[in-house]
Amino acid sequence: MTDPRPILWRPSTGRSEASTLAQFMRWLEQDRSLTFASYADLWEWSVTDLEGFWSAIWAFFDIRASVPYRQMLSDRSMPGAHWGEGAALNFADQIVRHAQERPNDIALVVQSETFGRSELSWAELVAQIASVAAKLRTMGVGKCDRVVAILPNTETAMIACLATASLGAIWSLCAPDMGHVAILDRFRQIEPKVIVTQDGYVHAGKMIDRRDVVTTIVDGLPTLEHHISVSVFDGTPAGAIAWGDLTGDDVAYRSTQVPFEHPLWVVYSSGTTGNPKPIVHGHGGVLLEGAKQSLHQDLSTKDRFSWMTSSGWIMWNAQFVALGQGATLALFDGAPNHPDMAEVWRFIERERLTYFGAGAAFFTTCIKAGIRPAHIVDLSALRSLGATGSPLTADAYEWIYSEVKADIWLAPISGGTDLCGAFVCGNPMDVVRAGEMQCRALGNAVRAFDEGGAELIGEVGELVCTEPLPSMPLYFWNDEGNKRLISSYYDTYPGVWRHGDWIEITPEGGSVIYGRSDATINRKGLRMGSSEIYQAVEGLDEIQDSLVVDLEFLGRESFMPLFVVLSEGVALDDDLKDKINAAIRTGVSARFVPNEIVAIAEVPRTLSGKKLEVPVKKLLLGGDPAKIVNRDSMVNPDSFDAFVAYAAQRNAKTDG
Repeated sequence: MTDPRPILWRPSTGRSEASTLAQFMRWLEQDRSLTFASYADLWEWSVTDLEGFWSAIWAFFDIRASVPYRQMLSDRSMPGAHWGEGAALNFADQIVRHAQERPNDIALVVQSETFGRSELSWAELVAQIASVAAKLRTMGVGKCDRVVAILPNTETAMIACLATASLGAIWSLCAPDMGHVAILDRFRQIEPKVIVTQDGYVHAGKMIDRRDVVTTIVDGLPTLEHHISVSVFDGTPAGAIAWGDLTGDDVAYRSTQVPFEHPLWVVYSSGTTGNPKPIVHGHGGVLLEGAKQSLHQDLSTKDRFSWMTSSGWIMWNAQFVALGQGATLALFDGAPNHPDMAEVWRFIERERLTYFGAGAAFFTTCIKAGIRPAHIVDLSALRSLGATGSPLTADAYEWIYSEVKADIWLAPISGGTDLCGAFVCGNPMDVVRAGEMQCRALGNAVRAFDEGGAELIGEVGELVCTEPLPSMPLYFWNDEGNKRLISSYYDTYPGVWRHGDWIEITPEGGSVIYGRSDATINRKGLRMGSSEIYQAVEGLDEIQDSLVVDLEFLGRESFMPLFVVLSEGVALDDDLKDKINAAIRTGVSARFVPNEIVAIAEVPRTLSGKKLEVPVKKLLLGGDPAKIVNRDSMVNPDSFDAFVAYAAQRNAKTDG
């Protein structure tokens, strides 16, 4: 029988033994007298002896603290776990330390459509952080004050974030292409004192003027005392302070020491329904999770790292994982398809990147565009690839190994904004199987549960985490009694985090994510996530994109419509419908042949690129279109109109 998930890559002995994970395991043996025969044994220890594991991460990565912790984990309950009791530290210190050790090495490379290419050494980066922090101090910014920003993925956002953190103030960021309603929905909740904005940017060769939008947002935040502006157009807005006036002072870096669980930043759920959840993470938790993640990304000071991300996505925050390990961070600020889909690959070549990551949709789009990176650029420096945002299909794995590089470590991850980390991720010491993530993350007690809370192996179940993590939310902003926090994660299995994804844990310890569990397809008792259907349908040349929902509700028989975006010049005739159905029968199961296939212009997506399966499902089950989706949280809000029209037609037929 053919292996459904064939092995596509094996690490060489040299690659495996040189990895940071292997170094950590050797250190555990020498320093802690702990020897593990396999990764599975290491993982089991890490989720059983939580205090021992996270204390080892603290020591191995030399987390800087002016006062050491008295107890790593003093309360193991969920929610409500308490970490790092007694410690005094600052997140920014862990980044700044590299300027003392390697002042002239390059810390940041920025490739921006708006500003061109630039570099900052570690000494230059820290000098600007210190200068901006000093200016913020003179504006009255201190512990727990909120500094917010609307900035692209450039050095300005990184510097402003670290300067804010160094003061013990709280940072929050939105991308400049977000709508003003979505931004105000986020920032109003946390009542900021200072805002940093950019009044325009270039995207796909076009200048985007955001001056009116910025004005609307500034006027809509009554708690603001200061507006700092990066001005692309001539002149700083009236009443604003030029960003350049903050960065040039020659002052020493100094930080405010804060408790382990002091708020670092506020990030937000996608906000597809209701008000976005303002999720608060702490200094110590993000430091520990980031250090741990660097084991799973195999990062060191030798790396040149880039993750293609919007500044409104949690992967922007995750870039600090690389910076915290002293790697050179390369920021890409521009349209990935301008002048064509090969531009990002040329960027990888020019910057001699060793690690590149992107949303799964980027790789899928490259496949659709016929891009063959290995044939057009030199990727000899590239050692590792990452992917996240949605499941990466087995076909995409195979494309990477055939068209990108045969000897490359592909390590997709899956986690979320909620914990600023990953539940399942890569292991540089293990094989890569098509369509499968290599391992459960160390310290993350990830399980697959059935409806009754029993653990499943080799079967699809709810992704849960049965033990606390230091980077889990401290709380949601203004969430009295943690009511919203509990309803978001702990209602289904009390005391256990339910993430909302379908996952299969393989007998070998790998995992497969099948999509959101609340967008589950249940056909005649057989459950399926949407990703396998997408793989079958989107593998056809005639189909560019797709969305499927299952309208089984209150015991009614399942009705499953499939919405498809057609390739240019293609018509949705009976022959194509037969071809789509045949692909699903062959690739998935005859049970999952849709009841109806509908052509649409675009699949509605969140700002982070995820398909809006759940809002579409709620709409087609009779939900109010004005309440079930916040269009300002969408990258293509007009795309939802087609589904509103379809729902009206379907309801009319049902009523008739």
